[in-house]
Amino acid sequence: MDRCGGKANGLSRLIRSANLVLAALAILAPIAHVLELPNKLALDGPLWVAVQQQLYRGWGPILGGPIEIAALASTVALLIVRRRSRRTAQPTWLAAAAYAAMIATFFPFNSPVNTAVNAWTPSSLPPDWPSYRMQWEAGHALAALLSVVALSALFRAWLTERDCELARQRQASEAERV
Repeated sequence: MDRCGGKANGLSRLIRSANLVLAALAILAPIAHVLELPNKLALDGPLWVAVQQQLYRGWGPILGGPIEIAALASTVALLIVRRRSRRTAQPTWLAAAAYAAMIATFFPFNSPVNTAVNAWTPSSLPPDWPSYRMQWEAGHALAALLSVVALSALFRAWLTERDCELARQRQASEAERV
């Protein structure tokens, strides 16, 4: 493995661009949940249930889940492209691991709460409903942290690729002058 890997071609640039767009999209929902957290913690039980059942209906299966899976898949594709460059492969590995962990956190944290809340009505709230709310919010906060790690690692790898490309261009320009 060399420091910079091979020269980026059109396919690798396309994968990188798509990956960065997906990474930016994958961070939006978890960050939005974190930003909503103080206000949602102030809601009483019946209003919180109404928000969960109405506002978030369809977000996960229609938008959030597919985008997060696409971000992971494009990161794995990018990892294949970057496998020869230690400097870009390492942060891409970190991003892939963060996306995998982000997706995995949904199952123990959010999925059980979603299932329970879908069966509740304002009059059938269990006495421990605040613990469900905290579990749901903790899952999204963890996902937000992991999405920040992933996006930061991908951005770092992109900066490294850009710096390597600039260095190659300078070397080529100097070689032409000689």
